[in-house]
Amino acid sequence: MGRLAAIARRDKSRSPMQLLEIAEISESTGVADDFRGKSRSRKVTLLSARVWAEVCKELGKDLPWTTRRSNLLVDDIELPQRVGDVIEVGAVRLIVNEEINPCSRMDEQSPGLTNALKPDWRGGVGCSVLEAGTVRIGDEVRIISPDDGAQ
Repeated sequence: MGRLAAIARRDKSRSPMQLLEIAEISESTGVADDFRGKSRSRKVTLLSARVWAEVCKELGKDLPWTTRRSNLLVDDIELPQRVGDVIEVGAVRLIVNEEINPCSRMDEQSPGLTNALKPDWRGGVGCSVLEAGTVRIGDEVRIISPDDGAQ
């Protein structure tokens, strides 16, 4: 079982990420009315703290996780690399809809970041909301795979 290490949102495209201690996640607007929460398949984006640390080490830079522009940073658990898996964050249930592929915006923030995030779902996962609710830093995170039960 993992834990929720951090929460972030943004108001509009290219606006800075705002860190939160607690956030409402809804089926209609994602994390606390995040700009990207209006997308049908990408209400909430998640990033692995371990993977982010590996990317930073490869680049030789200590970049804040918000550089990736994800909503939730999870620790002590591996994110699934398969569409259809369910991620539980506290009482909130999310379903993985897609791999988040890095865009050119990543290289604008740090040269080489786009390529460092490309392999093996390193850019994170995009999810829609199955069950809405409130998340807090420290909440438990579990992965439920339809094939093999929970992690």
